[in-house]
Amino acid sequence: MAVADEEPADTVNRPRVLVYVQHLVGIGHFRRAAVISRTAAARGMDVTLMSGGRAPSEIDLGVARLVQLPAVHATEDDYSTLIAEDGSRVGDTLRRRRAGLVLEAFERFRPDLLVVELFPFGRRQMKFELLPLLRAARDARPRPVVVSSVRDILVGQSRTGRADEARGHLDSYFDYVLVHADPSLVTLGATFPQAHRIEEKVRYTGYVVDRISGGDGADGTNEVVVSAGGGAVGQYLLEVALACRPLTASRDRIWRLLVGSRGAAGSLAARPGGTDSGVVVEAARPDFPALLSRAAVSVSQGGYNTVVETLQARTPAVIVPFATGVETEQTVRAELLRERGLIEVVSEAELSPENLAHAVDSAYRAGPKDPGIDLSGADTTADILEAWARRAAQHM
Repeated sequence: MAVADEEPADTVNRPRVLVYVQHLVGIGHFRRAAVISRTAAARGMDVTLMSGGRAPSEIDLGVARLVQLPAVHATEDDYSTLIAEDGSRVGDTLRRRRAGLVLEAFERFRPDLLVVELFPFGRRQMKFELLPLLRAARDARPRPVVVSSVRDILVGQSRTGRADEARGHLDSYFDYVLVHADPSLVTLGATFPQAHRIEEKVRYTGYVVDRISGGDGADGTNEVVVSAGGGAVGQYLLEVALACRPLTASRDRIWRLLVGSRGAAGSLAARPGGTDSGVVVEAARPDFPALLSRAAVSVSQGGYNTVVETLQARTPAVIVPFATGVETEQTVRAELLRERGLIEVVSEAELSPENLAHAVDSAYRAGPKDPGIDLSGADTTADILEAWARRAAQHM
């Protein structure tokens, strides 16, 4: 277990917050947890972020502390099989090691407040370490406030017994559920059938979005910015975007294609049009929100962070939601925003150069729009966590 920084000497009287996050394919869950951790730490709380996936070095944690567990991940088509960093399947030995390290971190930091990202609504494959952690929190004296932190749209809750199991864990271990969404757009009940039974635990924060930084650069200005994850679906979106450029009214603009962490930038640049002087192919950038704020059009998948950053920038947008297998999250979110007239949507099944070109032109003609959606989730979450943590600390 790696700890990024030594414990500061002035933490004795500061409320202590421990945040657990496990990202498996993309880094969206980590990014949201990082924004929350950084914002809470800036309020004077002693915040530790414990990451079960490899923490991206470019993401700013501010003064929050990072604890890096032996990293595991999954693949786009198999979330149930955990893969270690050396490419092997995770076995019992690594599971026991990680569970021990999670408990060690809890005992070391003795938080006033424990935040668990997504579980029990997801991350069931991590129960081998999460249930011991939650039991330790429940049995601790004094007992920390225990919070589940979730995005706007959940998946898989309609499967037989899934929602009942989640509610059982909520009843046994959790005090609150923070839903990082605007209830005027979507409520927890839209994707969690037991929501009416846990209403007393639920608090809405608004959407969590990273601040726009790097605003003095020129990159992105009046460009079409295309971004996608590193998997096969994301790579295909980038290829179609490259092919659709000559078909659009924006053919003379620079098209900037941002390739995800496991994407193949080299093969993309080698495709027809990839070496055009009006096309830039590069790795995903930490100043993505700033690029969006200057762009003419954004083309992307429909993940939580990308969508809220696009809404914050008020950039005309085309969303191609990831919809492989049972993944419905991005499609639901995209359709809700299309119904409000905020974005153009092209489904994976209908993705072609012609359809994407039509959507890009439509988005550009529609122009920037005020989303009318609560994007204050980072500050609101920090306010809530601070109140709960300070109250818990006072009772110690």
